[in-house]
Amino acid sequence: MSEIINVTRSSIPEFEEYCNEIRELWDSRWLTNMGVKHRELEAELKKYLNTPNLTLVTNGHLALENMLEAFDIHGEVITTPFTFASTTHAIVRKGLTPVFADIKPDDYTLDPEKIEELVDEDTCAIMPVHVYGNLCDVDAIQEIADRHGIKVIYDAAHAFGVKKDGVSSATFGDASMFSFHATKVFNTIEGGAICFKDPELKCLLDQWKNFGITGVESVEFVGGNAKMNEFAAAMGLCNLRHLDEEIAKRKAVAERYWERLDAMPGVKICLPQPGVTPNYAYLPAVFEERSFGVTRDEVYAALMVHNIHPRKYFYPLISDYECYAGRFNSCDTPIAKRVAKRVLTLPMYADLALEDVDRICDIIANVRK
Repeated sequence: MSEIINVTRSSIPEFEEYCNEIRELWDSRWLTNMGVKHRELEAELKKYLNTPNLTLVTNGHLALENMLEAFDIHGEVITTPFTFASTTHAIVRKGLTPVFADIKPDDYTLDPEKIEELVDEDTCAIMPVHVYGNLCDVDAIQEIADRHGIKVIYDAAHAFGVKKDGVSSATFGDASMFSFHATKVFNTIEGGAICFKDPELKCLLDQWKNFGITGVESVEFVGGNAKMNEFAAAMGLCNLRHLDEEIAKRKAVAERYWERLDAMPGVKICLPQPGVTPNYAYLPAVFEERSFGVTRDEVYAALMVHNIHPRKYFYPLISDYECYAGRFNSCDTPIAKRVAKRVLTLPMYADLALEDVDRICDIIANVRK
């Protein structure tokens, strides 16, 4: 049996580099509560992402929840059903109502025209998702938000380091959330960050993530615990040093996939958007049964036989989750429903050998014979 190839594999520094980074923690014994590594990583990320305001949190999901808390909004949030569970769960857990708009068929991000159709007096925010690292139509979405006086809060979990015409994805909307989960292009093992325009939010967000504590003897908010620990921050400092090299390796993997898959009838690949500097976070492929000859599920099964583990990101749609039964109708977003039934994200990580990419593509090609 061949070695398992998972859909992703975490990037980590050399063992000695990480040990050197955490060595001072043994002397200081300051292991959490926004210590020196936490502060260093915040500073380095602000430079890398070219954003004036940033706060670290313990994961991307709590970044979403804390953003919603900080903006103190109430009502409906227009978002996408074609995303990971966290996006919608955060909205619901904060007492807000998700309203699903359909996606564009070319890059799988929210369709601004569909957003416009859903805005009403109860709409308080739009939460678009940069799916697979494809950037949303940020200009059109911002125009809608400005005209209606509503917030734009981006789920940028897939878009770390991505730029449009040289402008960082961290700067769009009122705020953007990044996930630093171990599966992401940049990771802190577990972690996340919030980037935001209003500098006055920094103090508030730091208080929200620390139980609402505002002073030695003062607790003014019912906050939670979303503080990144020092070991996670240290991992982030190490990984950030090598990130550009990792992205360059990912590019080589992506280009080999595109070269091979583009030659297969019935396989739709997602090339970089015009003017966008990508991070090559994912490798989605949509399989059209009529022209390709077999279904997405048959391709999935064939790869699994060879110990290759792709994922059906994002299937099912959130609107079809059991926990939301009876609340939504996935037929209201037909493009998202269609893509979800056909998309497969193939293994993608910096150290994936090009020979393995060829083997994966050979298996896919042979399924239809």
